[in-house]
Amino acid sequence: MSLHLSGVTLTYPDGDSRLTALDQVDLHVPAGSVAAVVGPSGSGKSSLLAVAATLIRPDRGRVVVGEVDTADLDRAALADLRRSTIGIVFQQPNLLASLTAVEQLEVMAHLNGTPRREATKRARELLDAVGLADRAIHRPGRLSGGQQQRVNIARALMNEPAVLLVDEPTSALDQDRGAAVIDLLTTITHQQATATVLVTHDRSHLEGVDSVHEVVDGRIHQPARAGAEENR
Repeated sequence: MSLHLSGVTLTYPDGDSRLTALDQVDLHVPAGSVAAVVGPSGSGKSSLLAVAATLIRPDRGRVVVGEVDTADLDRAALADLRRSTIGIVFQQPNLLASLTAVEQLEVMAHLNGTPRREATKRARELLDAVGLADRAIHRPGRLSGGQQQRVNIARALMNEPAVLLVDEPTSALDQDRGAAVIDLLTTITHQQATATVLVTHDRSHLEGVDSVHEVVDGRIHQPARAGAEENR
C-alpha cells in the first residue's frame, strides 16, 4: 500500500493574514520504500508529517493511502484509518514508566480489540525483530535511549500498519545508536512492505533510504538519491 500526497497546501493563521506551512507539496512513497524528508527547523517537515498522518486536513490537495482518498473521510473514519493503517514513531518514545517493554506494545493491540494472547505473541515477535527479546520484561528506566526508541518503533508496528511515519528518531541518540535505528527502520520497511516517511534534520544516516526529499519554506524539491544528497 502506497502513500501519495498531491498538491498539498497548508496554512495557519498569522495575525490578519495566513502563514503558508506547505505549498503545493507532492510526495509519492511506494510500499516497501523509505522516503527521507530533510530540511532545517521551520521548513515544514513536521507539518508534512501531520498531514500525512491525517492529523491535520490541508487547505488544498489530497492525501491518498493505498486506494483511500482521505478527503472523503469524516473524523471517525480518519481515526479508524490511523488505528488500522498508519503507524507513527514520535520523536520522543514517551513510554509509560510503569509498563514493561512487552506491555507497551500490548496496550496498542488492546485499543484495537486484539485478544490478549494474540497481542502478547505479536508483541514478543516484534521485540525480537528489533533486537529486544531479552528486554521484554524491562521497564523504561532499565532501557537505554536507543533501546527505548526501538520499543517505540515496535509499538508503532503493533497493529501492522501499511504506512509508517517517523519523526526525528535519532535526535536524542549518539551517532552509532542513530545509525542503528535508521538501519532498523529500513530493514523493517523492506521486510513488511510499509510505505515509510522518515522526517529528519540529520543527513548523516541516509545511505540506506530509497529517496531523499528536501523541504525549504514549505516547498518540496525533486527527489534525490540518498548518496547524491549526502555529497551536497
